[in-house]
Amino acid sequence: MTSDQISNANSELRSKTPLEIVKWAIAQAKGRAIVSTNFRPYEAVILHLVTQVQPDIPVLWVDHGYNRPATYLHAEQLKKLLKLNLKAFVPKITAAHYDAAFGGSPEPTAENEERIKAFSTAMKLEPFQRGMKELAPTVWLTALRKVQNPNRAGLDIVSEDKNFNSLKVSPVFYWSDADMENYLKQHHLPNEWDYFDPAKADDKRECGLHTAWGGKAVVESGAGI
Repeated sequence: MTSDQISNANSELRSKTPLEIVKWAIAQAKGRAIVSTNFRPYEAVILHLVTQVQPDIPVLWVDHGYNRPATYLHAEQLKKLLKLNLKAFVPKITAAHYDAAFGGSPEPTAENEERIKAFSTAMKLEPFQRGMKELAPTVWLTALRKVQNPNRAGLDIVSEDKNFNSLKVSPVFYWSDADMENYLKQHHLPNEWDYFDPAKADDKRECGLHTAWGGKAVVESGAGI
């Protein structure tokens, strides 16, 4: 889509429900839509929405090996409940190997910014980029929301993702936490709060999937570790 077409789509979709946005997105994909997840809080919302429209949609998940037990249990629960067509991609080295060789997941301090980016590149970005290359979607559905952090506040429902040459669509972009909670209750969906992403270190920064630096990181680092 051209920039004008994307702008027009955002204007039209802003008044639509998330389910209507999902239907629109999947219609654009011509059989090549995917949804990504990390099984963080509220992920059941986007996964329920997309599987209502396309039950067998590929669900791309990077299992970097550092998830907490509750997150793994939540992933298994949603996989069974929604019959997810889960496509899990893992890093080229194990968490135990990374811990021993590189000191594991760094603490979120300004001094550790480069270490955090190196961790994200090896343990999250490389397997994610490998997954995107294998699945080759034309439309990538995400659970990005405007309220999540300053970087995402500048996005919109539909955007061109130059890192992966796909149309990125975020059906719940304008939803609040209260909207997400209501959806979970309405559809009797589970949630879990014991989630931590070591590739971000805190919720106000990005791991690189949705930023320009992330698209270059794997190539520049040679992250085949």
